[in-house]
Amino acid sequence: MKGSTLVLGVIGMDVHAVGNKILEYAFNHAGFNVINLGVMVSQEEFISAAVETAAEAIIVSSLYGHGQLDCRGLRSKCIEAGIGNILLYVGGNLVVGKTSFPEVERTFKNMGFDRVYPPGASPEQAIIDLRNDLWLREEDIHGRSKEQMPNH
Repeated sequence: MKGSTLVLGVIGMDVHAVGNKILEYAFNHAGFNVINLGVMVSQEEFISAAVETAAEAIIVSSLYGHGQLDCRGLRSKCIEAGIGNILLYVGGNLVVGKTSFPEVERTFKNMGFDRVYPPGASPEQAIIDLRNDLWLREEDIHGRSKEQMPNH
């Protein structure tokens, strides 16, 4: 898990860079190899970078409220590119309006995202989730038990 490669970026026409840099720092500090694509990243750029680097996860950020539109079809494109099993995480201010977070989370999970984070979520929670999700993937491959999962 340490040293696992993540592709990180801000999707669509969103130019919110500060949170992206905070996430890059947090994931790097936690031992992950972060490929930060920056802001205004297309789905195709996320996928190309993930394929080129054999990334285990794509981390999508969106703060301008159009994440639902920008992320639609990402899982399908990952499948088409041969990386259908990649972990997909998304977080931020993902929709415009007063939609409850449980509804937003349900929408994005139905779109194929593994984890969905609300505005203000801590990078530490995503790091814990990522370590656990990567461990569970390795468990499936190597037959490890949940009791052997490292403490985070």
